[in-house]
Amino acid sequence: MSSKLLWTYAFSEGVPRRSLWVALIVGTALNLINQGDALLAGHRLDFAKLVLTYAVPYLVSTYGAVSFRLHAARGNGEA
Repeated sequence: MSSKLLWTYAFSEGVPRRSLWVALIVGTALNLINQGDALLAGHRLDFAKLVLTYAVPYLVSTYGAVSFRLHAARGNGEA
């Protein structure tokens, strides 16, 4: 399996868009859980936590989509 194939799967056929939607929904929920008290109190949010809270669901969703496509390609004899 080549890294080119991994990148192709990661950036093709709607994967980035679906991963972005997952990151927005899950990241917002997690951010409210993790930093909701600071937000409601009017304190400054931790920017590093904010970025990671959205990046992790995006990366996990993309990983899941790429893994599924690799598995499906192996079943079809493509990869």
